[in-house]
Amino acid sequence: MAIGRPISLTNNVATKTTSVTATGGQTLFTVVGGYRVNEIAVFKNGLKLQQETDYTASDGSTVTLTSAATGGDVLQFEVFDTFKITDAINANETTQTINGSLVVSGTLTGENGVKGVGIFSGGDEIAAGIITSLNFIGAGNTFKETNGKVDISIAGGGGGGGLGTAIKYDGGSTSSPFSFIDAESFVESDLLLDTTNAGASDSYIVSVSPKITVNTGAAVTVGSGKTMIIDVLQIGDL
Repeated sequence: MAIGRPISLTNNVATKTTSVTATGGQTLFTVVGGYRVNEIAVFKNGLKLQQETDYTASDGSTVTLTSAATGGDVLQFEVFDTFKITDAINANETTQTINGSLVVSGTLTGENGVKGVGIFSGGDEIAAGIITSLNFIGAGNTFKETNGKVDISIAGGGGGGGLGTAIKYDGGSTSSPFSFIDAESFVESDLLLDTTNAGASDSYIVSVSPKITVNTGAAVTVGSGKTMIIDVLQIGDL
């Protein structure tokens, strides 16, 4: 237990204590974590030392003894710091502001819910609960952000003739009643069509393109229980 005049602290003062064992003749000591000038107390072997008489502490990181320590002496540093209640989160405040980033390692909950991103389709909410990500599958998806709102267009739906890729009016933001289907589509790499990606049971694998060309070096394998139909709309017969 340290001996000396006890230090009286208010509720707005916090302390931390570190100690180090001196080597013979040592005078310079580094205080782990540093300190604020004039906000540190130093003890040697439990006895409080007098600042300026027994030591100096003026750079915020080191303490220098006036007389060298003996090997085995224990130097204890008691560092004071202040905080303000106004800088802490107060459970009784209705509105509080945190300047900077807030990192929560657990789950963030609230009695009235947590404001997030709403997911809607045609104006109707389609998702509830905690949503961490969205995954849009398929080619031709486009995204456009306007004043915090993101419009998502998915090829083959939400505009045009209902098949293929929607044709937009000039400006590119509104779909016309028409869509287009490429006269020829290409398979660029190996493709296995089986229960892993084309339905868990017997199914039809279709393409609206009148012609499918498999590029050189690529292969298409149709698995058991799968039936492939090219030009399912028979556009090539028109």
